[in-house]
Amino acid sequence: MGTMNHNILITSAGKRVVLVKAFKETLNRFFPEAKVYTTDMNPKMAPAGYVSDGCIPVPRVTSEDYIDILQDICLEHNIGLVVPTIDTELAILAANKARFEQLGIHLGVSDYDFIMMCRDKRNTGAFFESKGIRVPEKIDKYNPRFPMFAKPYDGSLSSNLHYIKCAEELTVDILEDPKLIFMEYIDKSIYQEYTVDMYFGQDHQLKMAVPRERIEIRAGEINKGRTVKAFLEPYIHEHLSHINGCEGCICGQFFYNKENNDIVGIEINPRFGGGYPQSYAAGANYPEFFILEYYLNQHIEYSDDWKDNLLMLRYDDAIFV
Repeated sequence: MGTMNHNILITSAGKRVVLVKAFKETLNRFFPEAKVYTTDMNPKMAPAGYVSDGCIPVPRVTSEDYIDILQDICLEHNIGLVVPTIDTELAILAANKARFEQLGIHLGVSDYDFIMMCRDKRNTGAFFESKGIRVPEKIDKYNPRFPMFAKPYDGSLSSNLHYIKCAEELTVDILEDPKLIFMEYIDKSIYQEYTVDMYFGQDHQLKMAVPRERIEIRAGEINKGRTVKAFLEPYIHEHLSHINGCEGCICGQFFYNKENNDIVGIEINPRFGGGYPQSYAAGANYPEFFILEYYLNQHIEYSDDWKDNLLMLRYDDAIFV
C-alpha cells in the first residue's frame, strides 16, 4: 500500500463536529497532506460533514450493500482508518474487520463478540462481575423490592426506562414487557454518575481512562461535566487493564458513592461517547493514539497525563449553509 493511505473516515458523523475537528487537527500534525472524510445518510443536513474534508452519502447501515459501498468509499478516498460513531454500525463493521484489513484499511472498532456483549445489558453485568466490579442487584419482578429500576436489555438512547417506587407503579405493561430487566435502583442523590472514556490498544490493554462526572444531562447526552481523577481512575486501571477483544475508544458508565467509595458498573458503549470532546480538551488525545498505533506502528504505554477537574459547559452552535 502506498503512503497515500493516511486519510481517515468518520462514519455517521451527524453532529460530531468537535470529534471531526479533533481528528483533523491531530492528523495534520503527523501527515499535513492527509484528509478526514465523513459519511452520513444526509450529508447536506450533517453539521460535522461541513467541517470535514468531504461528506459522502451512504445508505442505512442495515442495507445489504452497505459494506460494499463503504469499501468502495475507502478505496476511492485512500482511507487507512475508519472510525464509527453510532451503536448500530459497530457489529457489522466488527464482522468485516478481516476483509478491510486485507485491503490495508483498519476499522477502529472492537471485536464482534465484545460488541455483542456490550449490546446485551445482561451479559454486560456478568462481564463487570467477572472483573470484580459491582453491578445493580437483580430483582425478581414477581417478588419486587421498591424502589426498583427497569430498562431494556438491548437499549440505548435512554428510552423505555422505568423508576418504580411502589407496587401501584408496577403496571401489567411493565411486568409483561419481555425486554425489561429489573434491578436495584441507584439513588442519584447519593451516587454521582460518571462516564469514563477509555482507550484500548491493539494489544487489548487499557492506555488511558478519563472519568467525567455528569453534572447535567440533556437528551441523553452530557451537557455539563467535570473530569475527575480521584479514586475512579486508579480503580478503572486496576479492574479493566485488559479486556479481550476490546480496541480503540470505548465509554463506560458508572455510579460512584464518595461517602463509602462504592462503585457500580452500568454499561459499556464500544465507541466514542458523545461527551468525548471534554476528555480531548483535558488532554486525552485518542485520535493521536489511533494514528500512532495504526499508521506509525508505535506501542503506547498507559498514562494518566490529562487535566483533572476540567469543567465542560456545552452550548448550542450552528453552521449556516
